[in-house]
Amino acid sequence: MNTVQRSLRVNPAIIYSMGFFHAFVLIVPVFVPLAQGYGLSMSQILQTQALYALTIACFEVPSGYVADVWGRKRAVLLGSAINAVGFLWLINADGFADFLLYEIFLGVGISLISGADLALLYDSEKLLEERGEAGAGSSKALSRLIAIEAGASGVAGVGAALLLLTTNLQGLVLAQAAFSMMPLLLGFWLVETPRPVLTQGHGANTRAIVDLLLRGQPVVLWTALAIAAFGLLALYAFWIYQKYWEIQGIPVAQFGYIWAIFAITVSVAARYAGYLESRFGWRALLVATALLPLLGLLGMTLFGGWVGVLFGFAIQVSRGMSLALFYEALNRRIPGDFRATVNSLVSLAVRSLFIVTGPMLGWALDNLGMRTTLLGLALMFAPLLIAVSIGLGARIRREQSSRLPTPARV
Repeated sequence: MNTVQRSLRVNPAIIYSMGFFHAFVLIVPVFVPLAQGYGLSMSQILQTQALYALTIACFEVPSGYVADVWGRKRAVLLGSAINAVGFLWLINADGFADFLLYEIFLGVGISLISGADLALLYDSEKLLEERGEAGAGSSKALSRLIAIEAGASGVAGVGAALLLLTTNLQGLVLAQAAFSMMPLLLGFWLVETPRPVLTQGHGANTRAIVDLLLRGQPVVLWTALAIAAFGLLALYAFWIYQKYWEIQGIPVAQFGYIWAIFAITVSVAARYAGYLESRFGWRALLVATALLPLLGLLGMTLFGGWVGVLFGFAIQVSRGMSLALFYEALNRRIPGDFRATVNSLVSLAVRSLFIVTGPMLGWALDNLGMRTTLLGLALMFAPLLIAVSIGLGARIRREQSSRLPTPARV
């Protein structure tokens, strides 16, 4: 075993660990009450998230391209450092403006990490597979990372609930600032994967990426559209949950425990999505992935209390399955040279949509009420998810019919 091969074997473990700490954010399960404590309304909270999305929209694709050209390790390290600065900034926050700056820091940091970490993990596992030293395998590695990140969010929920027994929300901010240094320290152990040097110009690279998405394999484009549609709904739900629980009269001290169970649900769904696909087929799983979030929204609309909270699990199950299935399908069909860039483009699509619609969601929650907002989301996303699922399914069938018979996969 040569030195490069031996060193590449550390990458999956390091990336999994970094993914854990990036997702281990103690303040997320109580972010809405935390921001409200500084005088922010739901409209302002969603405005901060729109700025976060706008920041990512500005940096996502350039950062993904930089990662492909400059190096994935360097991009991840720089992003981790900027991320830590953001949490340190929040320690002295005292109003809306400070929360806006906090989101800018996090947006830049996440845009550098997003796509680069997936590409580095996928390429490391793929090279090890080719050399006969496979670990989890390139396809399973992505679903494992997604499951670990979702599980870390669950652990953070429990951690937040336990810390609130002995401290206040400001104490959570201090603890989070300390934990935010862990990904940066771990990142120095990463090893850059050997890749062909891109000799063509940036214009030619851009044309190659556009050609891949628009005129290459049709499944690639439709998978990206599915990720954008399902991801946008999951992002809406992410920011609705805490306000919904507050309206149901659930104490803030219990938010962390509920968040933990929700996150673990995503983790388990992502972890076993591949098994469910092989057991029931991709068609059944695609239908379930589209129907479950609609069921969750309607259940939360029609029922209150803990029954309404339980319907949120349907959205989480769909989230886990869609992340694992769609991202694995996407990365399996794109070349390694542009993997970080394409992953960044997909993330950009979700964030770009949220830039415009996020503040509108906050306005709806403040002025129309929770039930009207949830019902409106269900009516809006029902045709969208169905259309994307039908379109993706048609392209998958066409792709499978044009090649030799193989085990059906998304």
